[in-house]
Formats: sequence, C-alpha cells, structure tokens
Amino acid sequence: MAVFRVEKTKDYTVMSNHHLRDANLSLKAKGLLSLMLSLPETWNYTLTGLAKICKEGVDSIRSGVKELEEQGYIERHRVRNEKGQLTEAEYIIREYPLTPTEPNKPTSEPPAESAPVYEVPTSEKSALDKTTQLNIDTTNVE
Repeated sequence: MAVFRVEKTKDYTVMSNHHLRDANLSLKAKGLLSLMLSLPETWNYTLTGLAKICKEGVDSIRSGVKELEEQGYIERHRVRNEKGQLTEAEYIIREYPLTPTEPNKPTSEPPAESAPVYEVPTSEKSALDKTTQLNIDTTNVE
C-alpha cells in the first residue's frame, strides 16, 4: 500500500471536510469553495476577482458560485447605497450548507397557503382522461 506524506510548513488552510465529501457538489464547486474558504474575510469576492486568481473564466466561476448557492453553501445579497442603487454583492460563505442537500427530503413545514391552486376545467378533464396508454400485456414478435 502506498504511503502519502504531506509536509505542512506554512501558509495552509484548515477547513471542514464536509463540502469535499458532499456527493451533490461537482469537483469545480468543491475546489471553488475550498479556494473561497482559504481567502481572508477582507478579500473582495467578485466573479472577476475570483477569475483573476484562477485559470477558469468569469462564466465558469459564475456557474460554480450558482451551484454553491443552490446547495446552500453560499448566500449572496445585493447591497444598495443611500440613493437606493445597487453597488456590490455581499457573500456569506459557509463550511456547512444552510439547506438540506438530500434530494426530495420531506420537510416538516407545511406548504405555503398563498400558492395558487390551478384547476383543470371540466371540458379538458375528459380529454386528459382519454390519453393513450402503453399496452404492456402484449409481446412484440418480429
């Protein structure tokens, strides 16, 4: 069995392994989050700034950030100045996701009552009931 040894002398980052073992994240998202966690809190987290310190372009960084947002590792808010104009984005970067990462996990919260309910008109219901079905009882002989 091979033995790997890592010499840590200086300038290294200590972070949780949670995102590295999250099967819902792509390798790009894992690497981007690791990079973001290694940067100081005072660093300006812009897509252009991240692209300048990476090999990937702005579009690739944008898709990685979007994936991390969808999985709950990053929360992004737009900041407005005194005049109400959008000025910059504020990022909250987490080592653990804010939302559950398991797909189709049931939640304990009831669905929002304000969601609209759409009913199919009676004339269309009969047309929907007469949809074509597959016949799985017959065999296909050629």
